[in-house]
Amino acid sequence: MIERSPNLDWYKGPTLLEALQEALPGDNVGFNVKNVAVKDLKRGFVASNSKDDPATEAISFISLVIIMNHPGLISNGYTPVLDCHTSYNAVKFSEILTKIDMRSGKELEREPKFLKNGDAGTVKMLPTKPMVVETFAQYPRLGRFAVRDLRQTVSVGVIKQREKKPTGIKVVKQGVKN
Repeated sequence: MIERSPNLDWYKGPTLLEALQEALPGDNVGFNVKNVAVKDLKRGFVASNSKDDPATEAISFISLVIIMNHPGLISNGYTPVLDCHTSYNAVKFSEILTKIDMRSGKELEREPKFLKNGDAGTVKMLPTKPMVVETFAQYPRLGRFAVRDLRQTVSVGVIKQREKKPTGIKVVKQGVKN
């Protein structure tokens, strides 16, 4: 709707030419960025305010996970696919830190050897490719995820802490052969 029509007196929303002053959670927003072509954008990219808490790549993150549907035991080194916001990326469960009682939230065991169906725990995760995530407490949509493996969702979780890639410094994994 470019201009208001007398035939649509029931419509009170903005016309196409009226600018909205703000977008609320759940609103879809489109915008253009100078010198950035649409073909250069990929799934999982995150736009943020560069002057106020800019989104940056995570080197690692600690998550609270709940194992829902995995046929075996999950131990250190497990590398499933993590779906978080519009990104999907393989992540390595580098270290299972704790096993937690889901009802009370109390720690049951430190550094357990494995997690299995019905278990909850905190896990240090390492993305295998660049990935932007945030803590669930600060940015819920960027801090909740599902873990997929074996063509099914095996776990869900939230990010509790993250280690940011230092800005202006390239992180290189040593000893990794491609």
